[in-house]
Amino acid sequence: MIFHNYFVYILTNPKKTTLYIGITNDIVRRLEEHCENAGNPATFAGKYFCHLLMYYERFSSVEHAIAREKELKKWSRDKKDALINSTNPHWFPLNIEVQEY
Repeated sequence: MIFHNYFVYILTNPKKTTLYIGITNDIVRRLEEHCENAGNPATFAGKYFCHLLMYYERFSSVEHAIAREKELKKWSRDKKDALINSTNPHWFPLNIEVQEY
């Protein structure tokens, strides 16, 4: 049986004033891309320097991951903050934690 990994993730900038929600099948590569694009005005995450991983969820189904991404994007900022606080109350970057994937 082949297992697939899909990730829905939330990034923020160093001042933690902006959140970015995304989806990927390779979270390590995608985080590297966000870091490389920091400051790039051509992308939302780049424009706002969003490259610090605050929260992520792993899915085996791309359909479930897409549905979750759409759900989170509709949430208020307060609700997104509460989600991050539920697993990462000090808002420490989790970029290194996901290197195992």
